[in-house]
Amino acid sequence: MTFANKLTALAVQKAKPDNLKFRTLHDGEGLYLEISKTGRKGWRLKYHFEGRERRISLGVYPAISLEEACERKRQAREFVAKGIDPMKRRELDKLQKAEDKGNTFETVAEEFFNIREGEWSEGHKERVSCLMKKNLNPWIGKVPINQLAAPILLKALRKIEADGKLESAKKAKEFAGLVLRYAVTTGKTERNFVPDLRGALKTPTTKHMAAIINPEEVGRLLLAIDAYEGNPIVCCALRLAALVFVRPGELRHAEWFEIDFKRKLWIISAEKMKKDKKRKAEKSEDHIVPLSRQSLEILQHIQHYTGDGRYVFPSVRSLKRPMSENTVNVAIRTMGYTKDDMTGHGFRAMAKTLLEEELEFDTKWIGMQLAHTVKDVHGRAYNRAKCLKQRTEMMQAWADYLDDLREKAKARAQAQAVV
Repeated sequence: MTFANKLTALAVQKAKPDNLKFRTLHDGEGLYLEISKTGRKGWRLKYHFEGRERRISLGVYPAISLEEACERKRQAREFVAKGIDPMKRRELDKLQKAEDKGNTFETVAEEFFNIREGEWSEGHKERVSCLMKKNLNPWIGKVPINQLAAPILLKALRKIEADGKLESAKKAKEFAGLVLRYAVTTGKTERNFVPDLRGALKTPTTKHMAAIINPEEVGRLLLAIDAYEGNPIVCCALRLAALVFVRPGELRHAEWFEIDFKRKLWIISAEKMKKDKKRKAEKSEDHIVPLSRQSLEILQHIQHYTGDGRYVFPSVRSLKRPMSENTVNVAIRTMGYTKDDMTGHGFRAMAKTLLEEELEFDTKWIGMQLAHTVKDVHGRAYNRAKCLKQRTEMMQAWADYLDDLREKAKARAQAQAVV
């Protein structure tokens, strides 16, 4: 309903102050313009609530025009009709705005990060932190979480895509979804809209980790590792990586208490496996790595260097921290291999391929040793400990096979040198 004004815009504009007292110009239904001795003009509304007269400010002229003041009067009268005190409603709105200002995407994401970081590996924490700081916060960090909408997030993700970072855009969308789900759970917003963005981004091309799987080339790689002149701890890490083919994160986080020299086993706890895996295991359990004679020799050798500390392969800067995530890959580059030739993760693909194709071991045993979830014909996951005997034999055969490839590569190199 529109009420006829007793005031006009021109009358409000030309209204002058009274030098002796406050001057008021009434518009009707409790709305009036109050003019101070200094000429300041402010809109106020007089209303009755629960039998008491109350007054509320509706803003300062000219920031609030006559037309807008009338609209605010209308809204206030609607509140009164519904049994809501406009003054209390304004206080609640102010509190809500303050809360919204504090609950931006950046602050909620940081809160979520602090809660979950204890479950993540160091590498994953670094990646998530970088994702927040470089790809999300610059675009949506200051947006209140309850005002964030699909078009706003999509615009931010498209900016990441425009830089050619398709995988980063995908990861940013996934992380934003986790943050919004947390925000819904904690009452900071009402809905997680990220599933609505399905299919809105370009699909990144799947790129497999580079690996050497040709037997002759593997032999040459092993010779290159033996000839590596860098840090001796890094050299041992490279040699052991080829023999045990665990994930790079599991290798660099190896701790001395996990190594059982007597039983010739490396036992990685279920909790550590859960943190280090990019995908969640269906059922978390300890990962047992049988240690070949060659693996034990490497560990016994490096024990003289790092055995007094926590980590088998500590950081070059501090014995209290594990080896850096990029150390093994940097060493591989130093040996002349590019990122398209070989990576630290590539030792896994190398072992999987050659164990299956060259040594013809059961794929079930190989999968178990890779810490994959291997299921039987009924869809039930195998208990990896049941095949420990077979895997122990397989790991020794693998170490012997690598020795054979190394010797053949050495013989070929010597023959070429003679020619």
